Parts: sequence; C-alpha cells; structure tokens
Amino acid sequence: MHSNKKGFTLIELLIVVVIIGILAAIAIPKFANTKEKAYIASMKSDLRNLITAQEAYFSDNSSVYASSTTALSKTYKASSGVTVTVGTVTSTGWSATSSHNATTKTCKISVGGSATNEGEPVC
Repeated sequence: MHSNKKGFTLIELLIVVVIIGILAAIAIPKFANTKEKAYIASMKSDLRNLITAQEAYFSDNSSVYASSTTALSKTYKASSGVTVTVGTVTSTGWSATSSHNATTKTCKISVGGSATNEGEPVC
C-alpha cells in the first residue's frame, strides 16, 4: 500500500524561510541608502534653485544679494523637509547650506567671491 501524501516537509519550509530572510537582509540596507540619496538630491536641487532666485534678486535690487530665504519668498521655496540657510553674503557673492530633517548630512554652495566649486552643491 502506497501512501499518497502531498505537501512540503518541515525542512523544505525552513529552507525557504531562511532564503527569504537572507534576501531581505541584503535588500533592506540598499533601500535605506536609496532614500538618503533622494534626500541629498533634493537638498542639492534646492541649492541650485537658490542660485536662480539670488540672481533674480540681485538683478532687481541694485546689485545686492538677499541675506535670507525670507527675502526671496516671492521667487524661492525649499522642498518639503529641506531647510536652506543663506550664510555669508558680500557684494560679490554668497554662500548657503541645506539640510533635511530625515538625514544628518548637509550640503553647501558658494557663488562668487572666493568660492571653490562655484555654483556646485557639495555634500
């Protein structure tokens, strides 16, 4: 007499669970890293947009750069979760930093004056 039982053994099920666990352990850190890259891209984008707003302000206000983002409120708004702070402002240039509330990294940008990597956000 032949027993015709169908199904999986406990060992087969355990092997599948272990394999799924290994795949999850590999994938989860990659997704976390992707999220942080998106936050950094958002901060860089906001700093690039700040350049345009500052140059428009400079053109409209007797060759003076804005000393805060509040002065640029008609032409500039940072992305959700991003805080942009204008730093040093001179008659020949300015600097600014950006941060996101979901990451500890910050980005900065310098335009004019003695700027290194002028106009390129650095994180």
